[in-house]
Amino acid sequence: MPLRFASLQPNGQVAFRAILQKTVENFGFSDAEKNFRNTFIDKNRGKPLFLMLVENLRDVRVDEFVRNIPDQIKRVNDEEFQSVQMYVLGDEARFYVGIVPSDDAPGFLPNIDGAMGKLHGEVTKGKKGDFDFGIGRTQCNYISDSQEIFEELVRAAHKNLQDNLVRWSWTYLNRANDYFADINPNAVVQPIIYFDPKKETYSVKGGEVFVGGDLYSSYAELIGDIPKDQDINRIELLILEKIITSCYDIPGLLKFNVSPQTLIDTFPSAEKVFRFNELLLKQKLNPHNIRLELIEQPYEETAIKLKDVCRYFFQFGITFAADDFGVKSQSHQVILDLGEMIKEFKLDPISFKFKPEEDQTKFLDNLAFIDYCIRLADNREAIITAEAVDDYDTMRFLIAHQVFYFQSHIFCKKMSLAYFKENFYKMQNLPESAVRKILSEDDLILRQKEQGNIFDLALSLGLIKPLK
Repeated sequence: MPLRFASLQPNGQVAFRAILQKTVENFGFSDAEKNFRNTFIDKNRGKPLFLMLVENLRDVRVDEFVRNIPDQIKRVNDEEFQSVQMYVLGDEARFYVGIVPSDDAPGFLPNIDGAMGKLHGEVTKGKKGDFDFGIGRTQCNYISDSQEIFEELVRAAHKNLQDNLVRWSWTYLNRANDYFADINPNAVVQPIIYFDPKKETYSVKGGEVFVGGDLYSSYAELIGDIPKDQDINRIELLILEKIITSCYDIPGLLKFNVSPQTLIDTFPSAEKVFRFNELLLKQKLNPHNIRLELIEQPYEETAIKLKDVCRYFFQFGITFAADDFGVKSQSHQVILDLGEMIKEFKLDPISFKFKPEEDQTKFLDNLAFIDYCIRLADNREAIITAEAVDDYDTMRFLIAHQVFYFQSHIFCKKMSLAYFKENFYKMQNLPESAVRKILSEDDLILRQKEQGNIFDLALSLGLIKPLK
């Protein structure tokens, strides 16, 4: 796509939007650069000039990104007059933003580095988008011509971008290393709820353990801090070790996510699996209560086969779950290969979300798939767990079809391991009548969303008696 040029006045957003939507003429490179120099540099002689280079802009449109810049500048500056004039050169793949104080903001020196650095840190951490940037700056003097000034700004912006990439890489990796080195039990658990069809009660049987704590609230957030040149399998192993060491003497069945490729690459021998088992015992964890969830991810086998590696674990009593198991899931081959070592099928929500009135064929197909899962589970003496069940009717539908295990926020949100350990034996035998009342009344549903633990809410409502 040819480079384009736009001048964005404080109140001139319509013209800029038209440029990006290609409803006006596209300039060739030389014309675009010439127009950019003439407006950005020649018309702002004597003002400080900032040239920002932006690459790899993701999950946000260029026009939205540029319009957000003045607000970002205001966040890090206290001056009364803060308006800036912006000029844009480039396309979606790479573009330059020329920034100068507006005529109505005399003497204003915008902190562009601080503004964009703050934005970059926030969007990267929150995964609301991402971008790489570098900034060149100079006082626009009266001696050098616009070409000389432009070339100097471009050179400085490119160098700053490369410096930023190196600095960000080390900053993020150091923060990730701090997380792994921290001895605090930085992890959270999503409880597993079991419905007993004979007693008609709900009980916590264990939980799935995730990255969590002061530095990171999710696995994705931690992975976002890992530079692209790092061995992701090694990082995944460190995460597994970290959350296991966080689980000291935690009761119930504990589940940990791991990719098949990481198992193959990092546990190629029985000796390494023996060390893994020793780690569990050191943390007062029963290997028979440990389950590794094989996430749905392609993997390559060479001399070492996934089945052989999993057999090492299985000999210690460690079992496996097929994560996000659905109609179109790639996990089918894994469960066929591993056979009896698979002790759990985690149903992808798509397998039970269809309602008969919406699509009769899909509903029947998914109903048949659930029956298929039940037969597979019976063959392996395995359980079926439904994830992301978000309403009472769907849960009762699944119970009617012999799916009795759930991981769902309508019961419990993720909780700290300390809270889980302290309250594990209190979160048992919740009557179906209490669950029906809480999940069928709008005001109680809202309270449950706020409180996040149906056992605590039922206790506070007097629907169950406290344990003595």
